[in-house]
Amino acid sequence: MTIKVLLADDQTLLRSAFRILVDSEPDMRVVGEASDGAQAYELARRERPDVVLMDIRMPGTDGLAATRMISQDPELAGVKVVILTTFEVDDYVVQSLRAGASGFLGKGAEPDELLHAIRIADGGEALLSPAATKGLIATFLAQGDGAAQGPGGAGAERLATLTGREREVLVLVAGGLSNDEIAERLDVSPLTVKTHVNRAMAKLGARDRAQLVVIAYESGLVRPRAH
Repeated sequence: MTIKVLLADDQTLLRSAFRILVDSEPDMRVVGEASDGAQAYELARRERPDVVLMDIRMPGTDGLAATRMISQDPELAGVKVVILTTFEVDDYVVQSLRAGASGFLGKGAEPDELLHAIRIADGGEALLSPAATKGLIATFLAQGDGAAQGPGGAGAERLATLTGREREVLVLVAGGLSNDEIAERLDVSPLTVKTHVNRAMAKLGARDRAQLVVIAYESGLVRPRAH
């Protein structure tokens, strides 16, 4: 199956470079290019991409606003947004995760990292932050507005809907572990882990694993490490 990618960046040259890279892959194709957030949203509604590569800072409607528009549109529930930024631990990046982005990637990432991020986002398998420090992301999440509340209003009280095993898996997901790594840690099969993750997502109203990480930190289930 071909992964449909939408590019949103106000720099024409950068969009062209991304298009060449993405279209060179046999399992991907670019379905549209946007120069601002409003255009990105309209193209997302029209083209129904699997993944949007979204620059966070654009004139007019920025990437943060566009991400929120996409994530709040029921018709675009299957669209994953990956934020592209020059500042990998920028507070705006964390706001984008709260707004519904699947994760983020630095513009300085290697081509292979970008392609891998698209595939990971399409599969909904992990928080996308290959070059970022998890502790710093967690610190930003912990600062927030003081409310123990994640996407869709999922606060600490909603964690009570999880089973003990689901909470345990959630903690490990927030630590950045893959399904295979969690399976090895808990001595269960990767399929069993995937089932627990999917059930936790359904109970907490999370779009993907990135949102589970946000919920885990903002609910207080996982605390940021001191650096």
